[in-house]
Amino acid sequence: MMDWTDRHCRYFHRLLSPHALLYSEMIVAQAIRFGDRKRLLAFHPDEHPVALQLGGSDPALLAEAACIGADFGYDEINLNVGCPSDRVQCGQFGACLMLNPPLVAECIAAMRAAVAVPVTVKCRLGVDDHDSFESFMAFIDTVASAGCTRFIVHARKAWLSGLSPRENREVPPLWYDRVFALKRLRPALHVSLNGGIDHVDTAVSALDQVDAVMLGRAIYQKPWLLTELEQRLHGTPEPDPAEVLFRVDRYIEQHIAQGGAANHVLRHMLGLFHGQTGAREFRQLITGVKSWQPGKSLARAADAVGLEWPLGIY
Repeated sequence: MMDWTDRHCRYFHRLLSPHALLYSEMIVAQAIRFGDRKRLLAFHPDEHPVALQLGGSDPALLAEAACIGADFGYDEINLNVGCPSDRVQCGQFGACLMLNPPLVAECIAAMRAAVAVPVTVKCRLGVDDHDSFESFMAFIDTVASAGCTRFIVHARKAWLSGLSPRENREVPPLWYDRVFALKRLRPALHVSLNGGIDHVDTAVSALDQVDAVMLGRAIYQKPWLLTELEQRLHGTPEPDPAEVLFRVDRYIEQHIAQGGAANHVLRHMLGLFHGQTGAREFRQLITGVKSWQPGKSLARAADAVGLEWPLGIY
């Protein structure tokens, strides 16, 4: 979810789901060490619980980045060894690391020694022709031997050449049964299922066989799936859409006061009213904002989908 689940996206999603564990986009450990840490890692307190997802393959550098992330207040540090993009492969991390389980274990051991918060792994079922269930279990066992007890598994293998990142999310078949088998065979591990989950019933059904589910682009495209899951799993009342927009309005006002732009936030909200009457006009209004007007710009967009702006502010 690089360039997608930034802090503004996560703040917006938190308004829809008080219980979900939110994940950052993958941030390269080297960027944290040498880059603008505040820009990369700062987040709103309301985002908790929130996990920092790291990319890298150097144990010492990952340990340092994990420590910095923990100091910023992240509730979990996650190592991504499932991303198949070319730029990740050039850095010798992401999915290609699944071909080197001992190195992943070394990275996890170093990170766990550096922080007190949980250190987790996001992976795939395999890479290229290394896609047997036996090789997948060998990877899991090697990494678990370093103390990792929480795995998020995208239930597809990755092709490191020949497929784009988008194709890698769609072309390799989903093998949910292998993730379910992992949980049965290693019940002490906390296993989350990821990949292809775009309906509440699918997510709830999967929870009969795994500990958690992770949703990515489905939530981004249809954010109200979060509220449906909240209702089904926790009995959480659906938030008032107008109140959500009102809180976003106040958040944008603060962001602009700190030198930001309204579009940094609004771009994550295009799917908010997906499939509803007025959704197209809503998208046009929030993408066409030239000069942000607190209490007015989003009020017009709210009116497009039949919502009454809170407190009558216009």
